Amino acid sequence: MSLLFSPMKIGNLEIKNRFIHSATYEGMAADDGRVRDALIKRYAKLAKGEAGLIIPGYMFIHPLGQALKYQTGIYSDEMIPGLKKIAAAVHGHDGRVVFQIAHSGRQTTKELIGRKPKGPSAKWRNPVDFTKPVEMKEDEIHKAIRDFGSAARRAAEAGADGVQLHAAHGYLINQFLSPFYNDRKDKWGGSDENRFRFLKKVVTEVQSALPENMPLLIKLNSNDFTPRKGIVPSLAATYAKWLGDLKIDLVEVSCGSVDFAPFNECRGDIPVDEMAAGFPWWKRPFIKAKLNSWVGKFDLQEGYNIEAAKLIKPALGKIPLAVVGGIRKLKHMEEVIVRNNADFISMSRPFIREPNIVKKFRQNKTNTVSCISCNRCLAAILYHLPIRCYNKGLPLSK
Repeated sequence: MSLLFSPMKIGNLEIKNRFIHSATYEGMAADDGRVRDALIKRYAKLAKGEAGLIIPGYMFIHPLGQALKYQTGIYSDEMIPGLKKIAAAVHGHDGRVVFQIAHSGRQTTKELIGRKPKGPSAKWRNPVDFTKPVEMKEDEIHKAIRDFGSAARRAAEAGADGVQLHAAHGYLINQFLSPFYNDRKDKWGGSDENRFRFLKKVVTEVQSALPENMPLLIKLNSNDFTPRKGIVPSLAATYAKWLGDLKIDLVEVSCGSVDFAPFNECRGDIPVDEMAAGFPWWKRPFIKAKLNSWVGKFDLQEGYNIEAAKLIKPALGKIPLAVVGGIRKLKHMEEVIVRNNADFISMSRPFIREPNIVKKFRQNKTNTVSCISCNRCLAAILYHLPIRCYNKGLPLSK
């Protein structure tokens, strides 16, 4: 039997195969972040399709840390009953579920959170709406750390099998880690060790909030691909070594950022017309020109984070590593595992189109995913549409 279908443990949690549903924004929650039936059905379907580990879309830990409309929330105990239904739905089909928790930091909008976004530093205007973030104060930093711990406690109370910290894609933890976003001169910036301090404190806070032996995972950028130097693979390997010292249980390697490098994060086609039409009319010419300038520069490369994973994995020692990013063929997935480049294969867009893809692989019904990386599912976010495959087209008005 292929190693892809052999079990492996993440901490003390046994996963029945090497496939992970990587956290994917769903746009299916209520206005206040509460779980709705569509979310429960989505994750029941993925568990039934035999995804070994399911990580639902990032859950915001505080209303000021919400990134997008209809994002799932985990900022209040009132969220727990709905979150329990997600865990129960996955467990009902012999699946395992880890809740990803996140804070948007500067990567949100004033319209959504009611104030100017805040991050580690007041630098670099948002490239779309040109908003400049406000620098977080010391007490706000400590409040965010405590909020991560409270969210982790809620995840455990809701029945999740573990917690993943979102330290990638330009969100708050990534912002502290990255030399691009973080130019603080205090203990929270100025050196690799200081930039790591926020994540280190969050890890300690979350570990103290979780039951003993409940696994803690980290999603880490291997490369920010920001306009000026941010995290690069060598720095990511350093951070991975320090995370190993903190005894976390798995690192998932990704790249890019929503604001500054979205198509490094999701390589493939650029649906220019659909994406441009999702912006206000007065922004469309600028957005369309920018998108057209990118066409052909971000074509899908099979396994585009694997080279970075090869550098990061040795730094982790015995801690397992998952890699996400454009891995589409079963043969290639097997090679990644056999060559010990990673221990788990994470996928996002393929599971949107085929929630039963793992079962199809196991039953020898296909040897490749059918996702064509058209990225219309990414464009759908601009219209506040729920996640699904939109490869046949999107509406061009909100």
